[in-house]
Amino acid sequence: MATIPNLQAGGGNPSAVSAGKSISTLSPAVQKYLQNAYTSLSGGEHVSNSGRVGKYLHGMHHHVHSPSTSSRDGVPDRKDDGVGLSEFLEYMASPASNALGPPKSHDLSYPISSYFISSSHNTYLTGNQLYSQSSTDAYRNVLLRGCRCIEIDVWDGEERSLVEGDRSSGEEGKKHHFRLHRHAKREDSPAPRPPANESLKLPTPWRSASTATRAEPRVLHGYTLTKEVPFREVCAAIGEAAFVTSDLPVIVSLEIHACLQQQEIMVDIMKEVWSGLLVDQPLSGAEPEEKLPSPGELRRKILVKVKYVAPKRSDAPPALQHVRSTSSSSVSEDDDVLPSGEKKKKSGKMLDALSRLGIYTRSYHFSKLSQPEATIPTHVFSLSEKALMEVHQSQGPTLFSHNRHYLMRAYPSGLRVSSSNLDPSIFWRKGVQMVALNWQKWDEGMMLNEGMFAGEGGWVLKPKGYRGSDRPQREAAISEESQANAIVHKTFDLIVTVCAGQAIPLPTGDDSAKGFHPYVKCELHVEKPEERTGAPIEGGGNSKDGEYKRRTKKKQGIEPDFDGEKLEFIGIPGVVEELSFMRFENPFLRLPGLMRVYRHVTQSTEWGRSSSEVVGTLPGLVAAPELERAAALLDPGWGPRKHRSRVMRFQTMLPLLIKIHDDEIGKDDLAAWACIRLDRLQEGYRFVHLLDAKGEETHGVLLVKIIKHLTQGDSVC
Repeated sequence: MATIPNLQAGGGNPSAVSAGKSISTLSPAVQKYLQNAYTSLSGGEHVSNSGRVGKYLHGMHHHVHSPSTSSRDGVPDRKDDGVGLSEFLEYMASPASNALGPPKSHDLSYPISSYFISSSHNTYLTGNQLYSQSSTDAYRNVLLRGCRCIEIDVWDGEERSLVEGDRSSGEEGKKHHFRLHRHAKREDSPAPRPPANESLKLPTPWRSASTATRAEPRVLHGYTLTKEVPFREVCAAIGEAAFVTSDLPVIVSLEIHACLQQQEIMVDIMKEVWSGLLVDQPLSGAEPEEKLPSPGELRRKILVKVKYVAPKRSDAPPALQHVRSTSSSSVSEDDDVLPSGEKKKKSGKMLDALSRLGIYTRSYHFSKLSQPEATIPTHVFSLSEKALMEVHQSQGPTLFSHNRHYLMRAYPSGLRVSSSNLDPSIFWRKGVQMVALNWQKWDEGMMLNEGMFAGEGGWVLKPKGYRGSDRPQREAAISEESQANAIVHKTFDLIVTVCAGQAIPLPTGDDSAKGFHPYVKCELHVEKPEERTGAPIEGGGNSKDGEYKRRTKKKQGIEPDFDGEKLEFIGIPGVVEELSFMRFENPFLRLPGLMRVYRHVTQSTEWGRSSSEVVGTLPGLVAAPELERAAALLDPGWGPRKHRSRVMRFQTMLPLLIKIHDDEIGKDDLAAWACIRLDRLQEGYRFVHLLDAKGEETHGVLLVKIIKHLTQGDSVC
């Protein structure tokens, strides 16, 4: 049985743990604001008016608990009687004061296409897409964090010298070696260089000459320098960790590059290792030709998502019946683009026994939304972020309508060499159920994923307008109902009064609070008008800061008093609460002294834990010419025209003497953060429980007062 470590965020589990915890002590600054709040609520008269405090607390929760001295979540039950200051403070230290409200009751009776599913891309990798390690621990890690859809890329596992006759060796293999093109277009940072002692000989796929050898398949990122791991060990890790933190179903997305004999071995391994868990026969009452089952019917079950084409050779031996894949195109199956920008060759054959394991999740080659397969209840289309943006522009309403009834998976571009992530919220709002992210990379995309799935077990029911009808799915017609009219968009007002923080975690690598000057940044991630009209979306699916941003003034220390500064977001249009997010960040400023210049080390990243190394120092007060000296420490070939393309970070910001813009040289380092879906953002005096820069649970909290208001209708539509 897999043990549960100190979990990193991303899949919702750490936020769920924090939501159930009390605050052991309250700092003097926090107590000051709470005492003022109590006085304001009670009118300063404990005996006659403190009952107003009880009414306020019950108003925050919109319900009254059964009679007792205190409720199970810390709300005093004496609604009309006086509530003393000590009781008020006790309540505020309880889990009931969390800014993150509890998830709605889980209705798991809808078809699986009616849910958003926490999903991983190239799950086996622990770092970048080019030469990082593959590991079975990667599967344990994401499953324990709340992931419910994982990916396995499977290749042959025997010597190249035993190649079958239908695939040539030698020159053919050389064509598939990964080649770095100096002028290849990238969507993010340049590819990191492999270590000097790293062999440039690439792992190449091979085929088994005989099933008698039983050489078992392996898992790796093909045509790159990434290391491999045995397929059997991956399956064992999945079986061990799949249902430790959630009993909701797991979807295993298979990308097959193996020969027929190796595919036969795959089937044997999955049936053996996942015995009792694998769905290899239709459920009673859920025939694949008619409808999809619900997550509630699939508890503790593993679904295989695999390429499917109906068998054509009925006279072939059952074990080796196969189908040929369709030709590739720019919007075909997973990872059809190499990091170099080249197209991958598709595997030529599929074993019928393996294809049949896709009972309810069958992958089909995508060409257009009107193709015949688009109305098969069990079909799944997998599109890259770029391809999906193209479909958004050309067939926006049809895309949205399709995803109300049928499954779709989106995955990051193959050009994201550093394993950066797309913005999942854009794709969720298109109705895409499985938005696959690189869980080993810690960025805004993973923060939003944590906000979506916090405490949800990896499956979130879509808003009503995003779900299909109750008709049999085979009869569901793809209509022109669009994202714009499927649900009421609202105008949103939000006021966040930032009171004080306590136990704010220090940034990674710091062990002293001296010189720590945090400030709070709030961002709203909401729907853009272009998402509803089919117009090009600025930045495509790139993950970036929210469109609406506010920040406080800087303060000092790990228990800062923010003086009740108000951050106001007024008249925000086009808001769907269930698909909009608020992100709190605690960046920090390091004031005079020595300015430390860091090089961000991408290769050392594992499970999103970044590290940096000091490469030089500069005087604390830096003028513009000194920035060039700073950049030169990172790269002697640096020049003003190319500074924007460098991966660099300065762990400093200086007091108004110079401003280092986010989009130029570097950002303030992140100390702590939280991400909350707007429909779960609770009003009143609340504590925001903070995760650190690695996404791990901390004792840090931020006391805020939240006022939000929604108005029906949206003139932007």
